[in-house]
Amino acid sequence: MQQLRTLRARPPAGIPGPRPSRDAAEAALVEHYPALVRLAHLVLPPSLGRQRRVLTAHAAVQRALPRGRPDRSAATVPAPRTPRDEARAWLRARVVARALTARQLRPAALALPRVTGLRLFPRAGGGDELALDRALSAVTPETRAALALTVLEGLATEETAALLSAAGVRDPRQALAAAEELRAGVAGDLAALLRGPEFDPCTVHLRPTDLLRRRRRGRAGVLAAVLLLAAVPVAAGALLPQAPPPAPAPAAPAADLAELPRADPDRWADTSRVDFTAWPARGARTADTALLGRALTAWTGGGAVPRTTPGTTDAPPSAPPALLYAGDVDGAAVVLLHDGRRLARYTEPTTGGAVLTLARADDADVTTAASVVLSRTGAGTRYLLAPWIAEAAVRDLGSPTAPARELPVARDGVSAPVPVPTPGPGTAADCAGTTVLQLRSSSLIAEDHAFLVADLGGLGPAHLTWTPLPAPGVPSRQPREAAGPQGFAAWARSGCLLGGLRDSGVRSVNRWEFAAQELPERAGRALWACVRAETWEGTGRADVLLETPARGPLPARPLASVPGTAACGRFGRHVLAGGPWTAPSGTRYLLAAGSRHVVGITAGGAVRARARGGVLAVRSAAEGAVVLDGRLADGGVLRGWTPSSG
Repeated sequence: MQQLRTLRARPPAGIPGPRPSRDAAEAALVEHYPALVRLAHLVLPPSLGRQRRVLTAHAAVQRALPRGRPDRSAATVPAPRTPRDEARAWLRARVVARALTARQLRPAALALPRVTGLRLFPRAGGGDELALDRALSAVTPETRAALALTVLEGLATEETAALLSAAGVRDPRQALAAAEELRAGVAGDLAALLRGPEFDPCTVHLRPTDLLRRRRRGRAGVLAAVLLLAAVPVAAGALLPQAPPPAPAPAAPAADLAELPRADPDRWADTSRVDFTAWPARGARTADTALLGRALTAWTGGGAVPRTTPGTTDAPPSAPPALLYAGDVDGAAVVLLHDGRRLARYTEPTTGGAVLTLARADDADVTTAASVVLSRTGAGTRYLLAPWIAEAAVRDLGSPTAPARELPVARDGVSAPVPVPTPGPGTAADCAGTTVLQLRSSSLIAEDHAFLVADLGGLGPAHLTWTPLPAPGVPSRQPREAAGPQGFAAWARSGCLLGGLRDSGVRSVNRWEFAAQELPERAGRALWACVRAETWEGTGRADVLLETPARGPLPARPLASVPGTAACGRFGRHVLAGGPWTAPSGTRYLLAAGSRHVVGITAGGAVRARARGGVLAVRSAAEGAVVLDGRLADGGVLRGWTPSSG
C-alpha cells in the first residue's frame, strides 16, 4: 500500500522508448525467451483455450523483434544500466502490449505456430495451482499483467505503471491495486507457484487430438471429393431448362425441438472453464429426436410436473439448453440438459408419468460438476461422471482405514449401481444413507487431484473438504481435499451430520477444526470443529462439535446448529462456542473455545467465569443458560454459541 500511495504522488512516466538494435534484441530474446513466454502466457486470456494460449504466447514473443531502423529520439524513464537490459526491457514492453491486445487480433495477425494432430498444454498442478489458476481467470488481463510484472519481473510499482500505461491500460493504478489484492489472497509462495511448471508454456505435454474424429473427417473429405468428381459429367445438363424442384417437406416439430447445442468431446481438456459447459453429449439416444423433443417440451411448459431443489426456479430456459446425456438407465429413458444455470433431468419410465427434476448448477467447478445422479432404484444409485474423471471409487466414512471399493464406469460415463449404505449394529439412524464417492481427475486437468463427494439427495453430490487445526505462527489454512488418511479420519467423526443435510440443496460441506483444548483432570485432549454446509443459493448452516475422548465409536453430536449464517466460512472466520462436559470422575464442567483470533473468553448467566486466551474450562454445578462473549485481537467482541443458542 505504501507503494500505491507513492504512485499517486508521482504520476507515471513513459516506458523505455529507445529501440535496441536487431542484434541486441535477438540476443536478449534468446537469453530471456522462457521468461518472456511465461509473462505473455500469464497475461493472455484463459478463454483462448490451453493450446491456443500456449501458441499465442510463443507468437507474441517471436513477433516482438524490432523491424526497420532503430529510433533513438524518445527518452527512457528509468534508463536501463546496460544495452542487454535495455533490449530486454524493450522486448518486455512489446510482449505485454501484444498480450493485452491478443483478444482483438485476428488469427492471421497472431501468426500462430502451426501444430497438426497434437494438443499442447502445460503440466497440470495440484490444489494450490488450481486455486491460483481460477483466481487469475477471474481478474482482468491488466491485473494479470501487473501481477506478473511485479512478482516475476521484479519491477517497482512506478515502472510497472509506466509500462502498463504505454501498453494502453487506462488505469494502471487500479490494475496494481487489484493485483495487490489478489496477491494477498493467495496462500503460499506466489512467486514459486507462478514459476512452477504449471504456468510454464515452454514445458508442455503433447497429446493426440481425437483420432476417431480425424478419421471420420478424412473419410468425409474423400467422399466429398468423389461426389464432386461424379457431378462433373452432368454439370452441362444442369444448364438446360429443368422442372422446378418440389418444395421441401416441413421439418417435424420434434426435430426442431431437438436442435440442442452440444459441446465438443475434447473441450474439457482444452479450456480453463472446467464445469458443465465442457460436458459432451453422451448416451445411446442422443440422436432420438422424439425423446429429446419430449424432454425439452417438458421443460418449456408441459408433459411433466417439475420437481425443484431449494432455491431453484422452474422457469423455462431462456435459450436452447445443452444436451449432456440421453439414454436408457434402469428401464427408464433419461435426458440430462444444462442451460448454464440449472441442470434438468427428464425421466420417462416405461409405466407412469414423466418426471422433470431441476437443480441449480451455476458457478460449478471441477469438483461440483464432476458427477450427476441419473437414477435411484432399489438396486442402488447410478451416476454420470464428468469426462475428466479418471478413477472412481466408493468409500465408507465410518471406516476411514478401510480401502475404497472401485466403482465400475461404462464408456459413456454411467456408473454401476451403488447400493445405499445401511446402518450397522449400534449405529444411529442419522448415519445411514450417505454414499461417498472418491474421484480422481485426469492428469490433463490436475496431477494427483483426488476429492470426495457425498450424495445428499439432489442431482449433484456435495463436495466434502477439510480444514485442519491452525499451527502457531502460521497463516490460517484454507480448505483442502479430504481424500487422504487425515481427511478420512476427520470426516469419520462428522459423517453423521450429513444425513441431516439431505434434500436441502447443499453444494459443499467443509469441516473446520478451529481449536484444541486440554481437558481438566488430565482426561485427554478435546477438539473443536465447525461443519459448514454451503447451498447453491449462497446460504449456509454451521454445526459446532466438541469431540472428546470416549470409549466406543460414539458419533459426534453438535453443541449448536445455526442455519442461515456466514459463520465458519470465508466471510465468517471468527467463532466461539461452549457447552457442558462431564469428567470421568463425574464432575461437571463448562468448556469453551474460540478460533485463533479470540484472546479472551467471558462466561455469564448460570456460570460466571473469565479466561485469557482462546479456551476456558470451569466447574459448572449450576443448571441454566450460559452466555459467552469473546474478545478478539483487534478489540472486537464476539458472541458465542451454546446448546441453548443453537
